[in-house]
Amino acid sequence: MTISTLTRTKQYNGDNSTTVFAYDFNIQAESEIEVYLGTPVGAPTSWTKKTLTTHYTLSGVGTAGGGNVTFTSGNTPPTGTGNVFIRRVTAKTQTSDYVENDPFSADTVEGNLDKLTQITQDMQEEIDRCFKLGSIVPDAGETEASSVVADRKNKLFAFDNDGDFSVTSEIGNVQGNWAASTAYVLRDIVKDTNNNNIYICITAHTSSGSVPISSNTDAAKWFLLVDAASATTSASAAASSATAAASSATASASSASTAAGHVSTCAGHVSTATTKAGEAATSATAAAASATAAAASADNFDDTYYGAKSSDPSTDNDGDARSVGDLYFNTSANNLRVWNGSAWQVAAVSASGLLTEISEDTSPQLGGDLDTNSRNILIDDAHFLADDSGNEYIIFQKTASAVNQIDVTNAAASNDPSITATGDDSNVGLTIAAKGTGVVQITTTMNPSISSTGKALVLGF
Repeated sequence: MTISTLTRTKQYNGDNSTTVFAYDFNIQAESEIEVYLGTPVGAPTSWTKKTLTTHYTLSGVGTAGGGNVTFTSGNTPPTGTGNVFIRRVTAKTQTSDYVENDPFSADTVEGNLDKLTQITQDMQEEIDRCFKLGSIVPDAGETEASSVVADRKNKLFAFDNDGDFSVTSEIGNVQGNWAASTAYVLRDIVKDTNNNNIYICITAHTSSGSVPISSNTDAAKWFLLVDAASATTSASAAASSATAAASSATASASSASTAAGHVSTCAGHVSTATTKAGEAATSATAAAASATAAAASADNFDDTYYGAKSSDPSTDNDGDARSVGDLYFNTSANNLRVWNGSAWQVAAVSASGLLTEISEDTSPQLGGDLDTNSRNILIDDAHFLADDSGNEYIIFQKTASAVNQIDVTNAAASNDPSITATGDDSNVGLTIAAKGTGVVQITTTMNPSISSTGKALVLGF
């Protein structure tokens, strides 16, 4: 059987009626199919795996063109868009045992090759959904994060100044005050000198126009991190409300005095003036409360963002202890800093450390020698080492539960390198076999004493 399609999944719309859904790819066992129903039915975001026999049955196992998934009674998929999903999950096992001199069945070999192809397709689909470096990366650098959980906890993925993969608590690259005709990249952080707002770049661009950024033609390419302008406006409004309240109280008192002057001529006016004075006093109290609340809001903001400072502050703007997450702009270093609970740290990474593109890498290359660091290189059965043109040097064949192997040992000057059979067995031989009518050749300038049986042995002198 040939496999000429990359298809390994099928997706259907349920209609609360249809129970039979076809799959058009080969599977070699019932366990190699997974069936899911998604919710919500309009645009599934959560998937539930169904159970063979309990929720559905299968036909077409081992058939090149596939078969059908038939939902059992009471398990009909509801009406929805793309809420029925079927995929092949090929078992990562090899059950054929090839015995020397036994008949070599084409069907068995082809079946095993088909399974390898299906496994490759399954794994490729998963690889395609992974984040990867670009397709051409002459120097991939360090691509492993720390294995210590505490080093990764509450951190962001990033790249350091050497281009090596790392995790960090920094959020962006501080560029100081916004300026026109400047090339900004993702995660650049700037200050709007018009209103002291802090922005982070979300779309790379070359700036133009002028501040404020909120009305600039590139406003959509920035995200507001710290709204200093609104806080300032709220504080000013609160102060204005307090002033207006005081003026109202003064005017009310004047009205009361005027009403008192007319007591002798109009007692009714006295009562009216007294009422108005009470209303004015209530208004003044409410205005004062509003001013107090606004001042408290401004103070809360002021306690979180300290504004511009020339050095790391030891307390907040009220003289109180600093809190985790507090921010200020350091005018000496021209960067935004955040309090982490024990120290001030720069809330930025260099522009060279930003992740700007992740795409498929089909030809990775090393930038230097590969040091295994006292670890092993695991090679799959029947895979090889190749030259720079893709031609095989050595193909490695796997033996299940192997206990014997060969050692290749280099040598110092005046000594001979060696290939030695080693292992758990007490006596371990070494087989060197030719292919077809080929011969095993040993070339030397000496006259060795060699005993050989089986195929011909050619000695070159």
